[in-house]
Amino acid sequence: MRDHVPFTLADTLEDNAQRFSDQPAYIMGDQQISHRQLLERALRIASAAEKSGLQRQDRVGVLSMNNLPYGELMAACQWSGLILSTVNFRLAGPEIAHIVNDSSPRILFFEAQYAELLDGLREQLTSVERYICIDGEVDWATSYEDFIASGDATGPSYRAREEDIAALIYTSGTTGKPKGCILGQREMRLGAQTMAVETRSGPEDRILLVMPLFHIGAMAMGMGVHFRGGTVVLHRQFDPAALLQAVNDDGVTILHLAPTLVQMVLDQPNIGEIDVSKLHTIVYSAAAMPLPLLKRGMELLGPIFMNLYGQTEVFSSGLLREQHRPDGSDREKRWLTSVGQPFPSTRIRIEDDNGQPCPPEVAGEIVVQSTAMARGYWNNHKATLETFRDGWCYTGDVGMFDEDGMLYLVDRKKDVIISGGENIYSREVEDAILSHAAISECAVIGMPDDKWGESVCAVVVMRDGETLTEAEVIGHCQTMIASYKKPRSVIFAEAIPKLPTGKIDKVTLRKTYCQ
Repeated sequence: MRDHVPFTLADTLEDNAQRFSDQPAYIMGDQQISHRQLLERALRIASAAEKSGLQRQDRVGVLSMNNLPYGELMAACQWSGLILSTVNFRLAGPEIAHIVNDSSPRILFFEAQYAELLDGLREQLTSVERYICIDGEVDWATSYEDFIASGDATGPSYRAREEDIAALIYTSGTTGKPKGCILGQREMRLGAQTMAVETRSGPEDRILLVMPLFHIGAMAMGMGVHFRGGTVVLHRQFDPAALLQAVNDDGVTILHLAPTLVQMVLDQPNIGEIDVSKLHTIVYSAAAMPLPLLKRGMELLGPIFMNLYGQTEVFSSGLLREQHRPDGSDREKRWLTSVGQPFPSTRIRIEDDNGQPCPPEVAGEIVVQSTAMARGYWNNHKATLETFRDGWCYTGDVGMFDEDGMLYLVDRKKDVIISGGENIYSREVEDAILSHAAISECAVIGMPDDKWGESVCAVVVMRDGETLTEAEVIGHCQTMIASYKKPRSVIFAEAIPKLPTGKIDKVTLRKTYCQ
């Protein structure tokens, strides 16, 4: 009798290569790669990595927008047990350097458009032994196809194990430094299975991903469709007209969008002419959908909307398609402002400040336990102990349950601003602004924004005798952090309200400036 061998992400790749060999795994424009070809390319990449000296659980960095090679690199790491470390291409140079140095990859794959940026950072990136350019010729890097050609068709001598780390996905923290979420083979496979079940995907499904693959959201949704042999259609950036054309022409069945992006799609003048007959699910996440927008979407596209709530650390809950009832009872209409109920194999509880459970309709911290939870933070023992306690993930989000077991987000302890589906942490922006010598105090809040949901607003107190313009504050910020995190507006104030503890009173700030 054979010994029990636990399943890994490698098994999904091999199953698809056998059962759905000619089915596209990825499509991008007029290019595509089948499930069989994906496995073949993954094996050669992993073999080439081994010939470069990498062993199982060494890190492989990727700095790239969405493209077919990104999918191949993900597959290579999933099969071999190499650890994929993704880098947010929207970050500024110092932020990219921090992530690369923290994850310490021995190989860094990158798109040619980032060559100049990386060249200026190379002396700082001491762990990187080889640079591989995905899509061009750079004199200090190896070309992607030459690298692949150096690998063997049989793959490396090692293979992923269930206990292996699969990926490091970096998420900003309240300290201002990105934290690398440790996601294991076992947990990511279970997460993919959860996404497959929740979206009810099968081998004929095609999901369109416009969110970047360095995000856990896009990565997990794609893996969920691949779990059942389906196809991922990649776009490099969000373009509502191109998205609708793909739904019409490419047989897209599932979309994954932030609510603000849903609104931009619904605003397209030709939406009534698009063939949406194959589209069965629109997953929206990052926030609840405004009721008028949801009703409009369901009128135009049908009862196909689904809300998912989670973080890089853990997937938590979902409001299913059948639970979207804009014309239902008052109780059912209220569900539309919720983030649904816990996923199977997931427990959620609401705790007060003393760690005691809160009754329905009483707010407290959302605490989650899941079989698909991150294992902690890379090189950050302190943050791991703060977030992962006794088998539970302390999300830092404040929420409550109703009598039906529906979960509602009330506030965010971590002061995260969600702008266009991107998480922006106020502390990180505050630190960047406060590095200016002329600024005495600063508090960053989210300002309601019709287009983006929220926009970053900085309330600033100047030092005596100093003056700055709004443009100067924003420009300074842009040299320190990614452009999408910079304030959209700056309010100059005489003082910032404080709590008795001396902490900034952001509740009062929001009441003063956001209403």
